Amino acid sequence: MSNKKSDRRTQILQALAQMLESSPGARITTAALAKQVGVSEAALYRHFPSKAKMFEGLIEFIEESLFTRIHRIVQDESDVLIRIEMIVTLVLGFSTQNPGMCRLLTADALAGETERLRVRIAQLFDRIETQLKQVMREADLKQGLRPVMGVAPCANFLLAIIEGKIRHYVRSEFKVKPTEAWTEQWSALAKTLMLNR
Repeated sequence: MSNKKSDRRTQILQALAQMLESSPGARITTAALAKQVGVSEAALYRHFPSKAKMFEGLIEFIEESLFTRIHRIVQDESDVLIRIEMIVTLVLGFSTQNPGMCRLLTADALAGETERLRVRIAQLFDRIETQLKQVMREADLKQGLRPVMGVAPCANFLLAIIEGKIRHYVRSEFKVKPTEAWTEQWSALAKTLMLNR
């Protein structure tokens, strides 16, 4: 029975993500979502007490997807530039594959929703920035490298690139992918990002 319930929860979240992707700029109503899933609004509320909880479910999916893999990158890869490239490429790749989620990452879909959701998105980006800072601090100890502009400004710069590419994706109505031209951009960036101590 509980398995069936979790399947329905997943189905609701997938439908919500799909609607975020197929209706850029549109506000998602629970009535439209219920219709998309093929259930009544009351049935939606049996699985999620509010629309905010549905959005929270998607944010949890984003966090789990990204940070599980970021943790693995940090464990498996020792070279600092490769680590940084892999982390940024991971976030851009995830965004490319999940256009609807990008409307959450830019808070575009959260207009009129509870403040708690916007705070949670801000915290997600803060965690990515913190992870980048940590990787750069270790670079000095392990490889004798330091970021050309200092750890905090460099991590913030990389985060601005990530956020800018995701925002551009949403603004272009998912035509300009976050990964577009990234290989060439990273290649140029990597040459100037770190200095030998």
